[in-house]
Amino acid sequence: MTRYLIQRIGFAVLILFSLSVFVFVLFFVAPGDPARMIAGDKATETQLAQIRSNLGLDQPIYVQYGKFIAKAATGDLGFSYRNQQPVTELIVRRLPATISLVIGGVIFWLALGIPIGIMSARFPGGFRDRLGQGFILLGLSFPTFVLGMLSLYVFYFLPRKAGFMLFPPGGYKPFLDDPVTWAWHLFLPWTTLALVTAAIYARLTRGKLIEVLGEDYIRTARAKGLSEAKVVYKHGLRATLTPLITQLGADIALLLGGVIVIEQIYGLQGVGALAVQSVRNLDRPVIIGVVLMGGFFIVITNIIVDLLYAVLDPRVRGA
Repeated sequence: MTRYLIQRIGFAVLILFSLSVFVFVLFFVAPGDPARMIAGDKATETQLAQIRSNLGLDQPIYVQYGKFIAKAATGDLGFSYRNQQPVTELIVRRLPATISLVIGGVIFWLALGIPIGIMSARFPGGFRDRLGQGFILLGLSFPTFVLGMLSLYVFYFLPRKAGFMLFPPGGYKPFLDDPVTWAWHLFLPWTTLALVTAAIYARLTRGKLIEVLGEDYIRTARAKGLSEAKVVYKHGLRATLTPLITQLGADIALLLGGVIVIEQIYGLQGVGALAVQSVRNLDRPVIIGVVLMGGFFIVITNIIVDLLYAVLDPRVRGA
């Protein structure tokens, strides 16, 4: 178990190192003036000189990279000259909205997708299976932005036209200020994210569970007189957790890097919205910070998934 964990952490460090090298080469070694790229076309020569001094652009490449990675390791992701703020502060201020959206969305899509997948797998070819597959087809067919606009129209514009407010159109309210208002503003973004993603989990659960329920040990459990519910939930569902955890880890990591479409639709000023604004404004320090932060979340989430594997699979614990 310890050896396995050390190997996974070592691999994670290698991934982060590779990502940092890629980002550094892309923005600081590629042809062009890095100071001009960071400060923008309207920067004065005095500002450019100051930026070159701050970044050490007159020093050897390996020295520049050493300073770059040392600052990143301590949480210093640079300075946004367009916003006149440290990049870390910009990202940290946007993280609560993105984290709130992801946490609520995960709870909703797991609570919806897994039961639908189980229902379909227990009654393959039957009416309930067709209902489940219909949900999966609709969820996979609807683009996120279409479902988001439809939700706004049905649950915001129509009620407002009728003279009452059912749900707000968007915006983020801090959880600590008022948890009820926080959840009220996030309900539509949560359901939009959940309905699309739940279809993936329902399909994954259905496919894996149907495969598992055909195994010999499942037939043996039934022959021993175990109830169908116990066979499905204790023996069958446990075997489906590995692919579900793999999918969940990848989804959470990617979403924490910025739920771009949903944040744009509902006006949530999260990391995804910050990334879009930075690309539009060519604010390269912020782009670098968001990329590094997204890579960090992916690596950390994968380590957590590996730990869960060790808990679920005794063969991993013995490795």
